[in-house]
Amino acid sequence: AFALADVVREESRQAIEALHAMGIEVAMLTGDSEDVAKAVSEELGIDQYFAEVLPEEKDTKVEQLQSEGKLVAMVGDGVNDAPALTRADVGIAIGSGTDVAIESGDIILVDNNPLDVVRLIKLSKASYRKMQENLVWATGYNVFALPLAAGILAPIGILLSPAIGAVFMSLSTIIVAINARRLRGIDLST
Repeated sequence: AFALADVVREESRQAIEALHAMGIEVAMLTGDSEDVAKAVSEELGIDQYFAEVLPEEKDTKVEQLQSEGKLVAMVGDGVNDAPALTRADVGIAIGSGTDVAIESGDIILVDNNPLDVVRLIKLSKASYRKMQENLVWATGYNVFALPLAAGILAPIGILLSPAIGAVFMSLSTIIVAINARRLRGIDLST
């Protein structure tokens, strides 16, 4: 008797642990048998798995997860993954995969490393946080400095000269740019 099995990569275990630490639920879609899927799922601590999934059913499984109110990011590399990559809220294609998968993904990972998904999520969250910070700064400037420079409070003696308003506007742009550049210092280690 011969028994063959793929060895689970250590990076996969680390990626799933990191995703769980971020509060992200992990599901696995596989064409493998129920026994294999269950064993891998238990070994890696995967929250949910779908076994013996035919290629045309992957799209349906993603849709099923979405119907449960979940935001779905699908990672795949093959022709069979293309419809599911397109259906997912975010399709993440592995760059070493097929051209069809790469064309179907919203994001293409260059390396075949599951930890890159964790890094991608960290970078996305940090970018979103910076966007919010910059929006608050720019809105705050516009809400307070512009009306003062326009003379809205001049009748009660509060006036911001247009020249000072222009300086504040330039300063606002510089602060937003510096804040955005701070993304370079984000720790993407896993």
